[in-house]
Amino acid sequence: MDKFTSMDDRNAIEAAMPWADRPVPKTVYEMLTRAKEDHGRRNAVSYQILSGPTDKAETLTWSELHALVTQAANLFRRLGVGENDVVAYLLPNANETVVALLGAMVAGIANPINPLLESEQIASILRETDAKVLVTLKGFPKTDVPQKAAEAVRHAPNVKTVLEVDLNRYLTPPKSWIIPFIRPKVPARHRARVLSFNAEVAKQNKTLDFEDASEDRVAAYFHTGGTTGMPKVAQHKYSGMVYNGWLGSDLLFDEKSVVMCPLPLFHVFACHVILMGMVASGAHMILPTPAGYRGDGVFDNFWKLVERYKATFLITVPTALSALMQRPVNADISSVKTAFSGSSPLPVELYKRFEQSTGIEIIEGYGLTEATCLVSINPIGGEKKIGSIGIPFPYTDIKVLQDAQDGPAICGPDEIGEICLANPGVVSGATYTEPDKNRDLYHEVGNQMYLRTGDLGRIDQDGYIWITGRAKDLIIRGGHNIDPAIIEEALAGHDAIAMAGAIGQPDAHSGEIPAVYIELVAGATITPKEVMDYAGEKITERAALPKHIEILEELPKTAVGKVFKPDLRRLAITRVYDKALDEAGLDARVSEVIEDKKRGLVARLSGGREDEAKIKETLGNFTRPWEWAS
Repeated sequence: MDKFTSMDDRNAIEAAMPWADRPVPKTVYEMLTRAKEDHGRRNAVSYQILSGPTDKAETLTWSELHALVTQAANLFRRLGVGENDVVAYLLPNANETVVALLGAMVAGIANPINPLLESEQIASILRETDAKVLVTLKGFPKTDVPQKAAEAVRHAPNVKTVLEVDLNRYLTPPKSWIIPFIRPKVPARHRARVLSFNAEVAKQNKTLDFEDASEDRVAAYFHTGGTTGMPKVAQHKYSGMVYNGWLGSDLLFDEKSVVMCPLPLFHVFACHVILMGMVASGAHMILPTPAGYRGDGVFDNFWKLVERYKATFLITVPTALSALMQRPVNADISSVKTAFSGSSPLPVELYKRFEQSTGIEIIEGYGLTEATCLVSINPIGGEKKIGSIGIPFPYTDIKVLQDAQDGPAICGPDEIGEICLANPGVVSGATYTEPDKNRDLYHEVGNQMYLRTGDLGRIDQDGYIWITGRAKDLIIRGGHNIDPAIIEEALAGHDAIAMAGAIGQPDAHSGEIPAVYIELVAGATITPKEVMDYAGEKITERAALPKHIEILEELPKTAVGKVFKPDLRRLAITRVYDKALDEAGLDARVSEVIEDKKRGLVARLSGGREDEAKIKETLGNFTRPWEWAS
């Protein structure tokens, strides 16, 4: 692995040769074939359906995984999937999920779908991508995925074949004996034929029946939402996946790495950063339970699972770190060297608590679906600037830009603008499948197109990137992107509500949770509980349900009558921080919330200076900064 501890290291890697001259594979299948040839007998992926540290697990070697992916790709081709056709999957984590993802990328275009979505949103994605094949679960206790899949296919007639995965094979007696008797029946009210995924894969050749792609091409579609009727669907090419894999193998992992990844295989973090990093490096990926961190007993057994597999690298998110800190470290975790946290900002106090409790170095990274994934990271073993998203990866060019009359202007050090980027993971001009959604998505500087991330931020004198806000106004709840318009449009249908403004309020566990402020129609009356009940009926995405509802006499507005969200965020920061300080028995309170050019919204405190250490600990659980009022 190359040394990557500073901007100098980063620049040296980039200066060694252009990306185009790097001797990397051209396709995912070529990358997987190299893994088989170099690491065939080494472990590739392990999975267990239950979370116990001695429960049954299934491990595939790189040779075994290569054979299964080859057979799956042959199956998809036999089912009529060409290079431009789509294989969708609606699955929890399992070894079959890995096989389906890689096999679909080899045969055509893979389309992972979040199984937590409702059937209406799933059907919308299936129609948008024109999927021919859907891989999903066979009826199984304690999951509604098969039912949602069947209903979605009924509204997506383009799906001609449904391939079912039966999780019962991962169980041991007596549980495996009982499942056939309690298995829920899923009525198929659609016209697609239904087959067994594993049975059909087993019939196929273990050598590829067709020529692997010779040119770079789109090989995956990842939806960026799903909480509205028509989600955005991002296109990913082999080149972007190989770039993410190369970053993993060159800077993060080697063949001796054992990576605990309880993240879902419908998200780019798990699919492109981790799985592609495993394929490129020959490392070992651990998938505990179908639901990962959400699985029964995962947090309680987490450290014992780390000990079982002798994990060296943990993949996590702030909400998971917060939950882990509520459990004792009750196992030998000396094998772990590093934890990679992404998806949302990590609170300073949580960062400190985790490192002090475990002795494990945390590195924060930044990526986005529209760039295939990886963008920047706090360098391993180098200087960490807690709260920043680190320095750009090699071959990633980041600029902070502001709109100007004669085109985008490049911001100087610590000047805030929109974070824009170019790297091998950006499909310039065709980020989304729908051309209309690509309008105004790029800035041109010189002859280079830069993807507009929608994140506001700055680059400091040392080259570290700081996010200060979001131009897109998204609410990020534990890494889950929520469009506030979903909440606002749902509540606008109530006769008593004149206007609603939804924001993300600070939360010590999830980073942000949805809060909504309401202005009523003149003369109307309604209680926050009635608004909450109404929201529960109208908002189908559970993560988008507001956790706080407040009725104001009048919402703050701009000169043109739009809701002025910064003032609502100020109200939320004041309320949440004051409550946290009060519950901690501290006298300090928020006197005002100011807009700082470098840090965004900053809470100013008055009173209680003698308790500064306790205040730092209390407010350090949140990502928004604070300071003393002068």
